[in-house]
Amino acid sequence: MKTIILAGGKGTRLWPLSRETMPKQFLRIFDESLFQKTIKRALLISKPEEIFVVTNNEYRFRVLDDLEDLGVKIPEENILLEPKSKNTLPAICLAIKEAGKGVYAILPSDHVIEVNENYLRAFKIAEEICTQYLVTFGIKPKKPHTGYGYIKPGKKVSEAFEVDEFKEKPDAKTAEEFVKRGYLWNSGMFLFDSELFIGELRQFSPEMLKIFERREKAYEEIPEISIDYGILEKSKKVAVVPMNVEWSDVGSFDAIYDLLSKDNNENAIRGEVLTMNSRRNLVIAERLTVLLDVEDLLLIDTDDALLVAKKGSAEKVKEIYRTLRDRKDKRIEIHRTAFRPWGSYTLLEENKYKIKRITVKPGKRLSLQRHYHRSEHWIVVSGTAKIIVDGKEILLRKGESTFVPAGSLHRIENPGKIPLEIIEVQIGEYLEEDVERIEDDFGRV
Repeated sequence: MKTIILAGGKGTRLWPLSRETMPKQFLRIFDESLFQKTIKRALLISKPEEIFVVTNNEYRFRVLDDLEDLGVKIPEENILLEPKSKNTLPAICLAIKEAGKGVYAILPSDHVIEVNENYLRAFKIAEEICTQYLVTFGIKPKKPHTGYGYIKPGKKVSEAFEVDEFKEKPDAKTAEEFVKRGYLWNSGMFLFDSELFIGELRQFSPEMLKIFERREKAYEEIPEISIDYGILEKSKKVAVVPMNVEWSDVGSFDAIYDLLSKDNNENAIRGEVLTMNSRRNLVIAERLTVLLDVEDLLLIDTDDALLVAKKGSAEKVKEIYRTLRDRKDKRIEIHRTAFRPWGSYTLLEENKYKIKRITVKPGKRLSLQRHYHRSEHWIVVSGTAKIIVDGKEILLRKGESTFVPAGSLHRIENPGKIPLEIIEVQIGEYLEEDVERIEDDFGRV
């Protein structure tokens, strides 16, 4: 069985923790990222060479870093890059086009799922009927929930059910009724045979066939649409396999609170936090945070933004995200610490100049580049730096520094076995996207 992991989502409902360059599937809220957890689940049903990850160029190196941290090697050609995010149906079509015929499991990369015998059994049941049905997995609800879509089971087929109807996210009263009537949560996980999938695609979303025809502008021409709207809600060949497991799409900070362990006062805490007479709060903080006499709060403190909300209001975060997006606020895009294929950098101060802390992994190097409107001063604080400025090569060790004039062709490399840390001071009239790359190990020229 082949597995397609969908890893291109932005995770806007978890701002300011998630950003466009660091979406929720790569966050380390738990012991490892949600993407890493998904890889582990995929390995239960597929070999590494049978796993395909659909993402985009921005997240490509996050995928590679997470795989490296896990010690898992999948072929690099199995990491498929969407030219533009177009929702789940185009992403699945892209993967099947590249991976060929077969039986496919489709897994979102940003969910938390309990793996037990019921989980594994559900995939076996789905595989037995996947040539007759497009199979989705329905989670047995533990309680009414207004944040999930629902599936109404119909006629019994083996240990599955034909799908009578898909239901949108309900209000509280309707959710209670759905649970009483045996409806299932729509998990967003699927399993099907590629030939049946393409047959239903031809009938209900024929425009998607442009992807399989390898048209150069296929992604520009096709609509943005989910597999649910594009096929599943129209097809008569859809079945649901009930799955009795703990599951969450981690779609809000309320969901994160439910998933994290709690202290004696039911506070869920990540970071250095002191509490006094405070209960049922979620705190994720990057600095010392103290709570006094407060209850039922969501407090998310990052290096450049603070969110404080009442529990139950987490769904409104996406409205804040849209407001910041309309203002073209860059804080929806990136944290002060940004990850790159060669390492990372942290913005320490920004005024008429910028100060960054740059970390370069052993054996990695930045692109050969120049800036026309700014000069840079580099000070090595840890490790050894191999520096090239206008063809001249020098080695800098801890405490040593050098100056790069505007217009000079330059590069930083870490030839050592420990991370290289440099403090960079940028000075100039224009400090934004003033980079011309000449050579790059990561294809970014």
